[in-house]
Amino acid sequence: HYQGIKAACEELGVGIEVYENAAEYSGECEKAIRKMAEKGIRMIFLESFNYPDEVGEIIKEYPEISFYCCSTDISLKNYKTYFARVYQARYLSGIVAGMKTESNHIGYVAAMDNSEVNRGINAFTLGVQSVNPEATVHVTYTGAWDNKEKEQQEAYTLVKECGVDVLSYHQNQSFIVDVAEEMGVYVIGYNIERGEYSDYLLTSVVSRWDIVYQEIIRDYLQNKDVGDKNYWIGIEKEAVGLAFYSDAVPQAAIEEVNRATELLCNNKEVFSGRIYDLAGNQRCSEDEVIRDEVLMQKMDWLVEGVEVYEDN
Repeated sequence: HYQGIKAACEELGVGIEVYENAAEYSGECEKAIRKMAEKGIRMIFLESFNYPDEVGEIIKEYPEISFYCCSTDISLKNYKTYFARVYQARYLSGIVAGMKTESNHIGYVAAMDNSEVNRGINAFTLGVQSVNPEATVHVTYTGAWDNKEKEQQEAYTLVKECGVDVLSYHQNQSFIVDVAEEMGVYVIGYNIERGEYSDYLLTSVVSRWDIVYQEIIRDYLQNKDVGDKNYWIGIEKEAVGLAFYSDAVPQAAIEEVNRATELLCNNKEVFSGRIYDLAGNQRCSEDEVIRDEVLMQKMDWLVEGVEVYEDN
């Protein structure tokens, strides 16, 4: 996020001041806000999920300042949320996984059982099913964003116990990629570049946060009245996508991703048409689209085709 906002500010000729290492619920976020307010700063990004809950009352004290935070949603006149539609890129990566697997068993190591993570799992699975309806996505939750030992053990278990031959994940670090390379298993990364990895790293889901920040900052500089709009910026503005393809990705998969990308850029929705959850309940009908409100806050369910692995 720092790299993204810095790039956006440089592109727009805007100065930036950074207050670092403000642990949540430590009082440091409030200190930072008050210092910036004293300096006359009138646009503040709160770069950690729980900051708004912590300083909601402080935000009210500064109606002249526009506050923004990634993901968290509270209702204040001078506060807006923003995010990238990462799930669209998850859908595309599911296409790659669905066309690469030979066992029809794909693994997904997830952090938390929340709407953001489940939204990604569901989009990934829908992408898999769009090209390979016989495949199953085996999901395991680690309960943490950063736990190297747990993440790698879960990946190993999915390979050995479920027979997965392609892995993906939603964690802060790329520990899953490291263990996949050691095991000789194909893997899809998250917010990483190719680097020194081998062809086992098929591709990576990425967000272009500079594009997101540019739109928000530009609207502010132009004093644009966006009303109650929150920012959720997607593939049509190149804010999300796949970073690269290794030589192990079939050309047919690349062509299918390109076709799906074009459709998404022309208003096709990932969460549209007939969708069922694991209990067999219909969550979306043939002529429906699941609303953003549900995607953002109420995705406490998983789509048909997912199998949650619980280690007994």
